Amino acid sequence: MSGGARLTFCAALASLLTACSLLPLATPTTWIVQAAVLVLVQSAVGAGARRIPLARPLTVALQATVSLVLLAFVFVRAHAVLGLLPGPAAIGGLGLLLGDGIRDVGQYATPAPVTGGIRLLLVGGVLLIALVVDVLAVTYRSAAPAGLPLLALYSVASGLGEGGVHWLWFLLAAGGYLLLLLAEGRERLSRWGRVFGGSARRAGHPAGGAGPGGQGAVAPVRTGRRIGALALGLALMAPAALPAMGGGLLDAADPNGPLGHGGGTITAVNPLVSLQNNLNQQGDREVLRYSTTSPDALSMYLRIITLDQFDGTSWKASQRRVTDVPDPLPTPAGLSPGVQVSQAATSIRAVSTYAQNYLPLPYPATRVRIAGNWRYEPEGRTLIGDHGQTTADAQYQVSSLLVQPTARQLAEAPPAPSQIQRDYTQVPGSLPADVRQIAQQVTQGAANAYERAVKLQNWFTLTGGFTYDTRVQEGSGPDAIDRFLRDKRGFCVHFAFTMAAMARTLGIPARVDVGFVPGTQQSDNSWLVGVKDAHAWPELYFEGVGWTRFEPTPSRGSTPDYTRDNTTLPGTHDPAGPQQGASSAPSANPSATPTCDEAARRTNDCGNSGLPSVSAPGGGDSSTAGVWIVVAGALVLGALCLLPMVWRSRLRTARLGPDDDSPGGRVPAAWRELVDTAWDYGILPHGSETPRGAADRLIRVGRLEGGAAESARRLASAMEQVLYAPAPSTAADVAEDVRRVRRALHADADRSTRVRAVLAPRSAARLGWRVADRWSAVLRRCREVAGRAATAVRAR
Repeated sequence: MSGGARLTFCAALASLLTACSLLPLATPTTWIVQAAVLVLVQSAVGAGARRIPLARPLTVALQATVSLVLLAFVFVRAHAVLGLLPGPAAIGGLGLLLGDGIRDVGQYATPAPVTGGIRLLLVGGVLLIALVVDVLAVTYRSAAPAGLPLLALYSVASGLGEGGVHWLWFLLAAGGYLLLLLAEGRERLSRWGRVFGGSARRAGHPAGGAGPGGQGAVAPVRTGRRIGALALGLALMAPAALPAMGGGLLDAADPNGPLGHGGGTITAVNPLVSLQNNLNQQGDREVLRYSTTSPDALSMYLRIITLDQFDGTSWKASQRRVTDVPDPLPTPAGLSPGVQVSQAATSIRAVSTYAQNYLPLPYPATRVRIAGNWRYEPEGRTLIGDHGQTTADAQYQVSSLLVQPTARQLAEAPPAPSQIQRDYTQVPGSLPADVRQIAQQVTQGAANAYERAVKLQNWFTLTGGFTYDTRVQEGSGPDAIDRFLRDKRGFCVHFAFTMAAMARTLGIPARVDVGFVPGTQQSDNSWLVGVKDAHAWPELYFEGVGWTRFEPTPSRGSTPDYTRDNTTLPGTHDPAGPQQGASSAPSANPSATPTCDEAARRTNDCGNSGLPSVSAPGGGDSSTAGVWIVVAGALVLGALCLLPMVWRSRLRTARLGPDDDSPGGRVPAAWRELVDTAWDYGILPHGSETPRGAADRLIRVGRLEGGAAESARRLASAMEQVLYAPAPSTAADVAEDVRRVRRALHADADRSTRVRAVLAPRSAARLGWRVADRWSAVLRRCREVAGRAATAVRAR
């Protein structure tokens, strides 16, 4: 196998080995075979183009075109011209499929099912990374920077995977990158011979000669292995050593961590984004099925998570303590014996593709029987998966209460406890003043908190002129509330969030729930809940009853019986059952209740609210933490990219500094700087050349003329005198000679060569050699110490 073919194969292998880190993210894993075939075809096209040879930009363009053709053939063959060529229809199809993949990624927890969109993201992403690696390592002969796209691919897997990435995937990715580096080094040596290897870099030994004791020069492959061992060691140890960056490869899982058996806290992420990402999707998918003994199943919402904090930008769940799941669950807060309740038993089975960390439960649940690792959050009465536990294929039984308060009991409810009143009536100072004013106007004349709540609900559903529309601009903060009240268009998120905010301005404790409406009853009396049954609704607190559901969204869910008092206007929702759907387009009559049968709702002719995909528990605000992580990563990556340039600049300054007292003054250092400068601009050094021969080659390859050529010859002559003359003559201004040659090389080079010579100088490889030499010295000392210790032990 030729050097170029070997390098091409190693580049493709490095990409595929790194792509293996994505395997735990989706199942089944057969997509990797498809990706491998496409990567090999793409690499073969590049190898053929370089063999012709084509210009580098043409080679890259050809590979990119072939990659696009391959993706069109595999994913949108029906839209491609002749089933192969990616025309406008095929490009549009790929775009739609890509959008579906992005939505699916937001919907599913890992391991996600390999839908068409997710398969395109996986295969297309690996193909793109492989193209970048091939371009850098093979087309432009620079394998070291190819580690950056490989690192990006590995980082995606590490960031999305549950608990990071297994050590095996790390070793595969690192091994692939080291193979690529070794293949490049071998290919360079096969073309140019030894490049300043081994003892040639040590003072007092000629190039290619033997070192002390008759030992030969250090083999470049051995040097590469040492560099690789050092890099692996740093990668393993650095995460453990850096502050506030736990989770390195060597870190052990803490059983008493955030969700360990010792308690811990959780911070739930606002599910608004995943709700909006799933709006207006085509078709419906089953999420779970259940059967229940409840006589009023149409009012039994399945709650996933409670959002109780409104910080001015979004509603989200506050940080709460979690415990082991008690049996039975505690009595619901605020519920008094005087309120009528009945018991219901519900058996629920989730499908394998619904993999979330929060367990859908009817409220208030009193006992939950489920296998697996689950934890209990008392404030929201929710169950949360621990150590990667999800709802996929979960089967569980729930006992719950059907709380049936009367309008009189709600109207005569005493004030809420001071802590609930304080925690659940807070509104941000940035909330527009007209929100409070409108709430007061709508509830004018109400005698108590219950009547104010009912007036708010009826204003949204009946008298306010609101329209259910899933295509409005997203958002949940004060600006979104102000825009929603002005335009009077939105979906369940806007109605629930705005009613809860307005209730708080009136002094009524309020929060928002996210979950599912009851779903659709089947012929066997079970209920099927689909992705389009996802919903958000407000809960208001009334002492003696507890947290009480309200339904402000027109044409969605069911209006609770206890809100149908004598003040309810004609045209209210049909008490016999819920209207579980609404068109995603604006309804013809605002706030009317359109009919929507099961078939229409299942084909997306009725409205939907998307599947809420709540992230696993974690500490802190995820969006803020993510921003800081990205910023920190960008700073570290930028520093690493600038390291060769900074090191090279400092070395040049030191070499061309003031005279020293050694024979020849600055000549040896200036000559080394001249050789490295030529190397930076693509003229590789030869260890076997004399200074005169090296200068002649530099003048010929670098096309130096006039003063620059004379400067190179003058430096070569001065270096020969230092090496061979008994008494070297005083050299001229060698620093200026080096600068003159550098300016000439820079002026004659093309733009890419100039940029690389400054930002990624080739001679920075000497830094790696220096590190390898020091590492070898450390290992040699360790072996010597170990040998002396062993000798001492044997002597005893």
